[in-house]
Amino acid sequence: MFAKAKIDAEKLNPDSTFFKETLVPTQVDSKLLFLLDNLGKLPAGFNGEVFIPLFSHPNPKIRRLAVKNVGKLKNECFLEKLKTFACNEEDSLTRREAISAIGRMRSEKAIPILTQFLTDTDPKVILQGLRALLYLKGYPGVEEALSILRDHPNEMIREHFEYEKTTKNLNVAEQNHPKSLDALKNIIICADVQETFPVIPDESVHLTFTSPPYYNARDYTIFQSYKAYLDFLTDVFKETHRITKEGRFFVLNTSPVIVPRISRAHSSKRYAIPYDMHPRLTDMGWEFIDDIIWIKPEYAAKNRNGGFFQHRKPLCYKANSVTESVMVYRKKTSKLIDWNLRQYDDETVEASKILGEYEKSNAWAINPATDKEHPAVFPTELASRVIQFRNK
Repeated sequence: MFAKAKIDAEKLNPDSTFFKETLVPTQVDSKLLFLLDNLGKLPAGFNGEVFIPLFSHPNPKIRRLAVKNVGKLKNECFLEKLKTFACNEEDSLTRREAISAIGRMRSEKAIPILTQFLTDTDPKVILQGLRALLYLKGYPGVEEALSILRDHPNEMIREHFEYEKTTKNLNVAEQNHPKSLDALKNIIICADVQETFPVIPDESVHLTFTSPPYYNARDYTIFQSYKAYLDFLTDVFKETHRITKEGRFFVLNTSPVIVPRISRAHSSKRYAIPYDMHPRLTDMGWEFIDDIIWIKPEYAAKNRNGGFFQHRKPLCYKANSVTESVMVYRKKTSKLIDWNLRQYDDETVEASKILGEYEKSNAWAINPATDKEHPAVFPTELASRVIQFRNK
């Protein structure tokens, strides 16, 4: 195996034949991979032609690294070869590397080539072309070329396009992200949520954790229909979205529910609340982040297995439900989570760290809570975890 020091020395020697002799298709794959992966920054004048024979190597990782190293040179003379390679390559990741290499040229000559890939059948290739063209948007024709993506059928491409159009107008300084209203600190408001929302300003809340009524499965709520129930939740969660700060979390605890049958001549009906609400939430601007399964002990579940336990007839099996869904959403933004953290000083971030043991999986075994006055209360442990993990 070649030493890294040897590679570094040889690439700086303009008279060296080392790479011409070692970067050959007949070389052992492991040696080729080591060489290509350890070249690092290439000096001006490095002979990029040594990589071209590897464009047809049977190993896609070797092809990909060869293309990546050609891109480091930022030499326009390789544009056509990279274009031909990207058109013929079958491996998606390697094709994207070729598009990236073309984009690194930062050359006006690359614009028609990159534009060609905006109509590719692979959405990931299109996204790579989009990112590359954004660096060239000062040149004539780029904005027009990108406009075809506005109504693209792929949601990620549409969102990326919209983010680029909208985020440039955001004034981060005016958002005062960490600030909380003094009037909302350390208080309990006992009121109708729909009457309370109008007095809460836009983007003033960092986290919402809620478990809404489970349709008509329990006697404390009555809705005219399941659609009316979903519409009610939709209205509430739209307002929740309005008052939530950019990039912050909304956590929804629900589960499929069973509305008991009205007589022996009828069957009970089950409603998949979390799955029916999900598309409504994403449509209003919540981005799905995670699904936590809350697992309760079996003794806490209503027994639906009694009849089957006796007769064992296969079509009649009914599982005892010991789980609920804790769905995690984030107010959609083009900014990464790191941006949210950077809005706070180091002292606040340090004080918010989760110390000691913590649940590493998305299956949370937590006993339910009971209360004489209220039929559905949060277990303290469930609320504690959500607040710790999803708030600063």
